[in-house]
Amino acid sequence: MKVVNISEYQQFSQEKMKKNNMFESSRFFCDIYCFEPGQEQKGHIHGEQDKVYLVLEGQGTFQVGSEKQVLGTGQGTMAPAGEEHGVKNHTDQRLKVLVFVAPNH
Repeated sequence: MKVVNISEYQQFSQEKMKKNNMFESSRFFCDIYCFEPGQEQKGHIHGEQDKVYLVLEGQGTFQVGSEKQVLGTGQGTMAPAGEEHGVKNHTDQRLKVLVFVAPNH
């Protein structure tokens, strides 16, 4: 059984948002995305994959389809397959987001 400690998967990069992978199989993956202030994951689309975002710490502007909303610690949303989605850390604090994507192919 693989056991992880979330604190070990919270690395940041000054260059761009950093994806820290915790779990991965042929069916899904689970990452922690770490955003420094001002960093973003630009809007993009996965044709066959649903994505769930859960905010672990901080606040960010989340886009799903044509909607944008600020989410904070403990809040989350889902981007269904085919919907454009992205995240921006619009604050002066770090943002940590737990991300699940399935299926993984």
